Amino acid sequence: MQHTGRALVFKDYNDLAARIDDDKLAVDQDSVLVLQNAGPLGGPGMPEWGMLPIPRRLLQQGVRDMVRISDARMSGTAYGACVLHVSPESFVGGPLAFVQDGDLIELDVQARKLELHVSDDELDQRRAKWIPDPSRYKRGFGALYAAHVTQADQGCDFDLLQAGADTPEPEIH
Repeated sequence: MQHTGRALVFKDYNDLAARIDDDKLAVDQDSVLVLQNAGPLGGPGMPEWGMLPIPRRLLQQGVRDMVRISDARMSGTAYGACVLHVSPESFVGGPLAFVQDGDLIELDVQARKLELHVSDDELDQRRAKWIPDPSRYKRGFGALYAAHVTQADQGCDFDLLQAGADTPEPEIH
């Protein structure tokens, strides 16, 4: 519940799946696993990818939990030290978009603190270099979803369902 470790960043679920069990992965029991681009737009759909697996090499050493951070979600039957639903998500330039391998991350649950130990100047430089991925969908439901879904802290709902005046009941004749 209180931990500081170096970030190990996975750019998306495919990157995670490809590298998590690589024997050459620069990871130890104190690492903080970070999964980017798994939120409402990055997933898309905010899939249940939040319980990042413990690297096999560490499992074989007896490690059973690590701090894991993502803009994804996970099942309520999962377990472990996971910080999820980070919002705004990395796909739209939220805070996880700027985390890099080796950055120190501090978690203190009791103090309700999650801190990336990177200077403001460095974060400003990373933001200035960041280029958002293009929208995946140019038409259809995917385009409608991308244009109107809200972030996790707002419920991943369609903004057009939340805004405006009350909708009157239709007349029934």
